[in-house]
Amino acid sequence: MLTKLYEENPNVREVRRIADALRDGEVVVLPTGTLYAFACSMEHKRAVETIAQLKGFKLKQAKYSMLCSDLSMASEYVRAMDRDTFALLKRSLPGPFTFIMEASGSVPRNYQNQNHSIGIRVPESAIARAIIEEVGSPLIGTSVRPLDDNGDEPENYTDPELIHDHFGSRVWAVVDGGIADPEPSTVVDCTDGIELVRQGKGEIDL
Repeated sequence: MLTKLYEENPNVREVRRIADALRDGEVVVLPTGTLYAFACSMEHKRAVETIAQLKGFKLKQAKYSMLCSDLSMASEYVRAMDRDTFALLKRSLPGPFTFIMEASGSVPRNYQNQNHSIGIRVPESAIARAIIEEVGSPLIGTSVRPLDDNGDEPENYTDPELIHDHFGSRVWAVVDGGIADPEPSTVVDCTDGIELVRQGKGEIDL
């Protein structure tokens, strides 16, 4: 199913329908402001396993991000931040950034990286934030871009219609928020100081 929503004013009824499906354990492709992402509820391990299969990696080797509606929601799932880190996140989010943080005990171990960290995102996309807010808890997500795209055309993971052609039969819905930016998010590691790991779409003031 391909569902069109608009960033300026996401349809409330459709947002609720998508949120209900996510709470029921479905996998949905969402716009994020950077690349489109597979997303599911963190409460449904089988849905997370489905995302791993779609992405082409083993569950234990997967590197997921936690998609949150705002910084307040994100703060519930990471260990206490120092003042500088909190200020960085506050001025950067929502935005095209992934912040690697020390995970709190609220994050299931299966979703943490080997050093007990988790990538935190508050997406630029108002569509994604509205859906996450309606779900009421973070979503587990990873971009639809293949681990090794082998020179694959960017349109295959930035154009929602092409994404639907490829994955539509294997996910509950692809949410069409328009053509995505081909650049991934900028990644910043905040687990031991503040370090730029990958420069992506977002310019960040460290």
